[in-house]
Amino acid sequence: MAKALRLNPDRLFPANEQTRAIARRLYQSVAKLPILSPHGHTDPSWFAENLAFGNPAELLITPDHYVFRMLYSQGVALEDLGIPTQDGTPVETDPRKIWQIFAEHYYLFRGTPSRMWLDHVFVEVFGLDVALDGETAELYYSHIDAALKSDAFRPRALFERFNIELIATTESPLNDLRHHKAIVESGWKGRVITAFRPDNVLDPEFEGFHSNVAYLGELTDENTRTYAGYLSALRKRRAFFKDMGATSTDHGHPTASTSNLSDADAEALFNKIMAGAFSAAEAETFRGQMLTEMAAMSIEDGLVMQIHPGAFRNHNQQLFARWGRDKGADIPSQTEYVRALKPLLDKFGNHPDLNIILFTLDETNYSRELAPLAGHYPSLKLGPSWWFHDSPEGMRRFRQQVTETAGFYNTVGFNDDTRAFLSIPARHDVARRMDCSFLAELVSDHRLEEEEAFELAADLAYNFAKKAYKL
Repeated sequence: MAKALRLNPDRLFPANEQTRAIARRLYQSVAKLPILSPHGHTDPSWFAENLAFGNPAELLITPDHYVFRMLYSQGVALEDLGIPTQDGTPVETDPRKIWQIFAEHYYLFRGTPSRMWLDHVFVEVFGLDVALDGETAELYYSHIDAALKSDAFRPRALFERFNIELIATTESPLNDLRHHKAIVESGWKGRVITAFRPDNVLDPEFEGFHSNVAYLGELTDENTRTYAGYLSALRKRRAFFKDMGATSTDHGHPTASTSNLSDADAEALFNKIMAGAFSAAEAETFRGQMLTEMAAMSIEDGLVMQIHPGAFRNHNQQLFARWGRDKGADIPSQTEYVRALKPLLDKFGNHPDLNIILFTLDETNYSRELAPLAGHYPSLKLGPSWWFHDSPEGMRRFRQQVTETAGFYNTVGFNDDTRAFLSIPARHDVARRMDCSFLAELVSDHRLEEEEAFELAADLAYNFAKKAYKL
């Protein structure tokens, strides 16, 4: 007999009965607030074209590296999950077979945030009430597949059902943003904006860097073989993105290193980079210089700057060679901020028009470096626990380590940072529950009045993100 699937209404709330009651009251006050998703990776074509999603595997497994990295770690071949290869070698194309493999291995997700998100999707989005396993795989597949064929499960309908006020996608400067243009011209009221992610034209070690810079020049009618033309081209693309609704930039550099070179030294380094005669250290200096240049441009155009360092990208070289980026092999690495950011902060850290949101995958930095920095510089705010730490434990650790020094008001609420569209309500629900639980603990300890906790719950769920991302 299949096991029942239900979501406990008190999930993630404190075990202490009195504190749990406070958390429950706080959560009830924010549970239905609109969702702001100011940083994410959903596909804008979904909302532009509003076509039905293909099938359960294509929607919930194939694009979600949280899912397939766990299966891969337990010996499931990516070919068997239908993950497309770069070289065109064949992979499984039967979505029912892919779903069966996923269902038979679903137990692997016990205790993980992915399990919470997926169960939330199964119950709240699709109305399923039995647990997923190998025996219920066909029931799940048929039920979800039938739902996806209905108009109620098209992207725009789900966007509205989820009470999403805004989603920001993330695009390269080389993107023509045709889907965003189509959304605006369609007359649909859903708000889908872009964010400017220039890593592929700022990082000399990014694959295809030189051809990317050349194409940047073609798009902007600038000579990007010169440093002045290169900077001018970047300004033009930022202006284009802003005209298309962008309010932020996003920078996923390996480290938080910044530089403050003279104009002459920056130009000389750029010339070495473009000649292809540079060392790894010079590539790092150039990336750092470009973060400082991006900060200068943010002061000019008002775009909020997000810095996402600390991921060792594509750690599994064999997997990268065959499948490419974003296949679950990015690994957190030790990251330093105090010295790394000082060149940028020396130049712009006190500027009233600069807004930088810092993220980390190195939790050891929260109390030692990031909270003190954000608790001092008016230009800095702390992004939420991110990626590997987008979990109840990660959220709790974040609040515990940063609040004493940076407070709540130097943080920016929550963003889901996901490609998995259907998980967005689940992720925001987890964040709201965890923040309400943390606030309830402060109220129980008589460190916060309950009235203040209600104000903060709304700020953390909605108001902080709206203000920080200029939405």
